[in-house]
Amino acid sequence: MNKVEQIKPYSESDGKTEQVQAMFDAIAPAYDFMNRAMTLGIDKWWRKVARKKVAAVAPKQLLDVATGTGDFAIQLHNHLHCQVKGIDLSDGMLEVARKKVAEKGLQQHISFEQADCLKMQFADASFDAVTVAFGVRNFEHIDRGYEQMYRVLKPGGMLCVLELSTPQNRFIRFFYDLYALHIIPFVGSLKSGDKSAYRYLPESIAAVPQGEQMLDIMRAAGFRDCQVKRLTLGVCSIYTGIK
Repeated sequence: MNKVEQIKPYSESDGKTEQVQAMFDAIAPAYDFMNRAMTLGIDKWWRKVARKKVAAVAPKQLLDVATGTGDFAIQLHNHLHCQVKGIDLSDGMLEVARKKVAEKGLQQHISFEQADCLKMQFADASFDAVTVAFGVRNFEHIDRGYEQMYRVLKPGGMLCVLELSTPQNRFIRFFYDLYALHIIPFVGSLKSGDKSAYRYLPESIAAVPQGEQMLDIMRAAGFRDCQVKRLTLGVCSIYTGIK
């Protein structure tokens, strides 16, 4: 078991999947504000870099796992002109996502479904590309998540994972830890009222497999040509693999 799979938002005995669902339901109204604040708005550029990588396979049908409030799903459709299906554990997050899509009149191109990525009901080889933005660290079983995403991809399809990571430079790491472990939980608890959620987030970032360790999990699931690209001094990483 990966270390991050043992880290849960709350202390209750419920499994991680149930706790992650409850956490995101609770913080959904504040999520977009906190996401911008936590990343100083750089997350928009990270998504742009990831989207350009996905463009290489020119997807027609795309699955966005852990879609949250739908920002990446909307960007993927707008720039790649593909049909996007977004899934997430949290109906609270999906409610925000559906409102965004409705306001933009994109209901015919983007749809959302509450679902567990470890138990996806989609047929084998259903999608040309699968994306995950800031969600892998919330999987209860990371290897099973990759296996499911591999299964629903068409041969030649791309998986693109955008995930937060920890800087390797010690000097930068000092200030990163100060911000991630102290400032973010304090501000997050004030905005959302959920102290546990914003304590869990930086803890899960520190524990999630990174670099070659993450690529090894992808390879074990069957992906080939696996690569990692670190962004913004190592604060974010983009992982890609081909079926």
